[in-house]
Amino acid sequence: MPLHDDIRFFELLCLEGAQAGLSWLTVLRKREAYRKAYRNFDPQRVVLFGENDIGELLSNPGIIRNRRKIESSIRNAGCFLKVCEEAGSFDAYIWDFVDGAPIVNRWQKSSEIPAVTPLAETISRDMKKRGFNYIGPTIVYAFLQSSGVVNDHIVGCFRHTECIK
Repeated sequence: MPLHDDIRFFELLCLEGAQAGLSWLTVLRKREAYRKAYRNFDPQRVVLFGENDIGELLSNPGIIRNRRKIESSIRNAGCFLKVCEEAGSFDAYIWDFVDGAPIVNRWQKSSEIPAVTPLAETISRDMKKRGFNYIGPTIVYAFLQSSGVVNDHIVGCFRHTECIK
């Protein structure tokens, strides 16, 4: 569903970064533990995480315990807040790439859905320029799908039409 909540956007960015190289199901099963560990994905709190917090996260079996991914989420919190300050909100920033309207694809089968698109490459480049990391075009495209900026539900899926309404 099209998303317009900055906290949820930050949550998805963190989870997509954590998912890199793993299955999405693995991350979804850990979502509640992430919410607790990441203070409900409040970027203003996450940006303040220090070495003690990183140590706690690395010892938390409820989340993906990868130092680079954890440090990236903390760094990205600062970048996220800067984008919010510059654009007014992350919502305004991300939806500007699609002129405020979701891209609705009409795939007949899941094998047609790409892993990367030119839009994802453009956004990834822009975010990297802004200091974000763990934000390659594949991660960005998954983020666009999960946040409803891109509707990649196959046409026969009941969610395809629901997401358009």
